[in-house]
Amino acid sequence: MRLSIIIVNYKSAGVTRQCVRGINGNPPPFTFEVIVVDNASHDGCLAWLAEHEPHVLRVALSENRGYAAGCNAGMAKAQGDYVLILNPDITVLPGSLAQMVQFMEQHPQVGLAGPKLVNPDGSLQFSAYQFPKFWLPVLRRTILGNVPRLERTLREYQLMDWDHADNRPVDWLLGACLLVRRSALIMVGFMDERYFLYVEDTDWCRAFWQKGWEVWYMAEVELVHFHERLSAQRPLTTALFSHISWIHITSWLKYFAKWRGQSLRSNSA
Repeated sequence: MRLSIIIVNYKSAGVTRQCVRGINGNPPPFTFEVIVVDNASHDGCLAWLAEHEPHVLRVALSENRGYAAGCNAGMAKAQGDYVLILNPDITVLPGSLAQMVQFMEQHPQVGLAGPKLVNPDGSLQFSAYQFPKFWLPVLRRTILGNVPRLERTLREYQLMDWDHADNRPVDWLLGACLLVRRSALIMVGFMDERYFLYVEDTDWCRAFWQKGWEVWYMAEVELVHFHERLSAQRPLTTALFSHISWIHITSWLKYFAKWRGQSLRSNSA
């Protein structure tokens, strides 16, 4: 098996169905499997797949264990030389799956890579980042982010001054679409399930760097992503009363506690 594609569904049956159909409509020219993990959605997604897409491997979790745990449940079933973590709100474009695998085969030092993500109107989504500083969430949620000097810090964090036209190593990538080499996955391990939602992608990319594997942005491969990270757009006063924002803040605190005092990248990378 060359490629395993893992999709985690949580009450998003419609987009999950569309994602699977998009993969089937633009399949790679090698063996692949699709694994859909349902985080106790009770939305009929797995039943629909059983009837209409019986080739899809279905994994039903008894409770919503979070995004990292959902991905891990899929990876535990995966047989491919490469494993693709794919959000259901991603549209696979013709040739993109083959391009991503080809990139990995041409760059054996890369353990994890992600494509260029664009909005439905074709505009760029910022999906590659520098590793964050502890105070960064405050900048992103308060008027401090509008102070010219601090605004530059946010732009640097999101790599906004780079045109995203060339392939390059980056600190970490948005978890909406991540291609992982199996040999690297065996060395690094699965996602940290202490993160229920958010920051598991930052943490995982850092773990790859720590183990000597490079993380790369693949500008030559483009996929459409319909998602907006609403939690990052909320002001701090609103975030204080938002359950999802508190989940995000809690994940940040876990991340900084875990990596405190450790180097950002392995000396071998």
